[in-house]
Amino acid sequence: MIDPYTLPDDLPAPVDDGAADHLSGAQLPAGLALEATDGAAVELAALAGRTVVYAYPWTGRPGEPLLVDGWDLIPGARGCTPETCGFRDHHGELREAGAEAVYGLSTQASDYQGELAARLGLPFAILSDADLALTRALALPTFEAAGETLIRRLTLLLDAGRVERVWYPVFPPDRHASEVLEWLRAN
Repeated sequence: MIDPYTLPDDLPAPVDDGAADHLSGAQLPAGLALEATDGAAVELAALAGRTVVYAYPWTGRPGEPLLVDGWDLIPGARGCTPETCGFRDHHGELREAGAEAVYGLSTQASDYQGELAARLGLPFAILSDADLALTRALALPTFEAAGETLIRRLTLLLDAGRVERVWYPVFPPDRHASEVLEWLRAN
């Protein structure tokens, strides 16, 4: 079985294919609420201040097989748990640097993500876009695996319902929270 907490040394790096170029400056869709692991319904367009939303394809569970054979060969697929741990570990610093909130985002169901939030002791909620409403509204970059539509790893910095900054592609995922933190401190 694969250990979701560690990354292999030979992961292929994703390349910038331009699939997120349109997101900078985009307005979030009003009235679209996402289910959160804390039971809330979160409307990203209605949030005040800066909000970090890091999106990822799929979180695995310790002792369970990967979503598909060859998961590690898909550039940018592997690393959701280490990335989430990074945002957990830097949560306080991100808030101090000006982030009013931090959220994870995937197309997995909220109950599945609730296990991750509890296991990792997350101080923030994970949002579910299982019906792909936000993914379609923003035309987020996606890929297909095991019959699932998954979001390619990216991070959006929102400010009052508008995309202020986009990180895409994200690699390596285990160091990405530090990258976002550095940018917030400088800006």
